[in-house]
Amino acid sequence: MPDFSFEHAAHDQGWVRIAGVDEAGRGPLAGPVVAAAVILNPDAMTDPEWARLDDSKRMTDKARDMLFDKIMTSADIGVGIVDLEAIEKLNILGATMKAMVDAVGALNICPDHVLIDGNRMPSLPCSAETIVKGDGKSLSIAAASVIAKVTRDRIMVDLNIRYPGYGWDRNAGYGTAEHLDALKRLGVTPHHRKSFAPVRKILSPEDS
Repeated sequence: MPDFSFEHAAHDQGWVRIAGVDEAGRGPLAGPVVAAAVILNPDAMTDPEWARLDDSKRMTDKARDMLFDKIMTSADIGVGIVDLEAIEKLNILGATMKAMVDAVGALNICPDHVLIDGNRMPSLPCSAETIVKGDGKSLSIAAASVIAKVTRDRIMVDLNIRYPGYGWDRNAGYGTAEHLDALKRLGVTPHHRKSFAPVRKILSPEDS
């Protein structure tokens, strides 16, 4: 389970405001990339339910929604959302880096140090470090993973109402069998990532 070890180590270096950053949505065939930056307040984490905070992928929907509400009301939150146009222009890695930069920039006060999930470092105006599988090691990154995933999942649920049939309320835009079948039957929507191979194959079958 994640803990505050990385945050404490950063505090020992003299940094006070420590933010965790994570993203959701690099792999899907549709929808935006969402990143979140979270500065937790340990003094506000007295409810035993906080012990359930983990990598969002390992949590149930109910637990994620519950922790989402707790984080939103007790922490400093920044969210960056990068849309389809920017994904196609920047490529998915560039779009992910932009979402992270935007998330940090959306915090109320710039952090002293940022803990970033993964091994790629965006260009930030403060000290930062990457942590592979950080959402399972740092509570700040785990909190960011919850905010990013729940925010993006809710966007995809809303898009599913406008574009039914692709199962986005269940698959969040990932290339599941249901989604791929719907692409063949229903075609490509304005929210599909046209540069991603399964979508490109539908648009230009002669090139596949």
